[in-house]
Amino acid sequence: MTDLEILCGIVAVLLGVYYYYLVKNYDFWRKRGVPGPKPIPLFGNYMSVMLGRTFMGTYIKKLHDEYKHEPFIGTFLKRQPLLIIHDLDMIKTVLIKDFSTFSSRGVTFNETVDPLSQHLFNLEPKRWRPLRARLTPVFTSGKLKEIFFLILECSNTLEKYLDTMVMKGKPIECRELAARYTTDVIGSCVFGINMNSMSEEECKFREFGKNIFKSDLKDVLKARIREGMPWLYMLLGYVTKKDDLTEYFTKVILDVMDYRKKNNIVKHDFIKTLIDIQAHPEKISDIELTETLIVAQAFVFFAAGYETSSGAISHALYELAQNHELQDKLREEIREHHLLNNGIWQYENLKNMKYLDGVLKETLRKYPALPVLMRKSVQDYTFEDAKLQIPKDTKVFIPVYALHYDPDIFPNPEVFDVNRFMDDTIATKHPMHYLPFGDGPRNCIGARFAVFQSKIGLIKILRNYKVDVCEQTQIPYKLHPGSFLVTPKYGITLKVTKIES
Repeated sequence: MTDLEILCGIVAVLLGVYYYYLVKNYDFWRKRGVPGPKPIPLFGNYMSVMLGRTFMGTYIKKLHDEYKHEPFIGTFLKRQPLLIIHDLDMIKTVLIKDFSTFSSRGVTFNETVDPLSQHLFNLEPKRWRPLRARLTPVFTSGKLKEIFFLILECSNTLEKYLDTMVMKGKPIECRELAARYTTDVIGSCVFGINMNSMSEEECKFREFGKNIFKSDLKDVLKARIREGMPWLYMLLGYVTKKDDLTEYFTKVILDVMDYRKKNNIVKHDFIKTLIDIQAHPEKISDIELTETLIVAQAFVFFAAGYETSSGAISHALYELAQNHELQDKLREEIREHHLLNNGIWQYENLKNMKYLDGVLKETLRKYPALPVLMRKSVQDYTFEDAKLQIPKDTKVFIPVYALHYDPDIFPNPEVFDVNRFMDDTIATKHPMHYLPFGDGPRNCIGARFAVFQSKIGLIKILRNYKVDVCEQTQIPYKLHPGSFLVTPKYGITLKVTKIES
């Protein structure tokens, strides 16, 4: 036997061992009698998603439609078993009833490489629980009333900025418009900082926001390395420096905190809460309260706060631009309440605007920020009714996007129908049928804030302006395949015209 033959034999054996390693777990769901698609070695069931060719929400919706009458299906993320739950009662069990078992999101992150990744959305239950308890009071209805005037100030700036944009006579990229507004709102209400996003100059925080959720090839590759080869991701983190925007954000937040402490400045906002947490670490036991952990909480509220609301505003404008009857009806309600309140908007006014509420809820149905809710079992668990046992660390997906487009739940789901949320029939539906902000203890902590800033933004834009489609408007709507959020591939460009008040 020649050396070449020996080498080929060794290679063949190694390849065989590697192949066995890749596929040996693929009988996991079959053993438990769980239906699902056949996995592909190395990729599992998510090859097109991992390669950035298919949007996660679109792919899981396809699986949901294919296995529509199954309460759950078994899939594999590479080699790892992943359960997708369709049954609404089982979803409620995961999110609420037995939340303690599914209190982890199962998100892969590395705080050494990405210091700002150790935030409330990603954190494991041990650190998440006490931090969530301390941060929740910042977003109560009482706190929202206190800062409502700050949202109004930013919305007034939005009106002036929009007026200058309209005067140029060019179509407007509405996601950018809305993001500038929500960046200012977050800066003013949450951090006590004047972001000055709605100016001709590029705002540093706006630049920061653009980079958080970008989905170019570099970021997709970075995410795949983080998930698939954490050891390599850690190694690269040691040899590459922190990005400039991360350093900038960290410095700004720490400087604001230091300035307030040194000058005894008290503002009852998010920064005040972070200062209190830092000053009293004994109230959060067994957690090392590093500066980066503190700053990371500010980061997630900036990121989620501006992105969720800017998406809601621009998607609402996109739908209303294609349906002037709905747009006119909403404008009529806006102007009616504007007159009733002599042009002075109050926190309580928005609760009485039923049509505005319906428009926003239907927008969040068609365009929920997250296509899936992720959970991971922190211990072995058995779904008693289904007689399904899963081991510790099994990942679970709640298919929000698929549920929102299920015709058995929402007839004609592709149609933007505000009437779905205008009567009492919505109250008769299962509570898990509509999950734009999740549900249970790990729901979106800033949901109420996001709704109010979105409503005010829509009021200010639509009271004196009309939105129309134009040549640059992408119809039909196309989802960005490489994004983990529900975002358009080509932006949302509309024609905006000022009308008589």
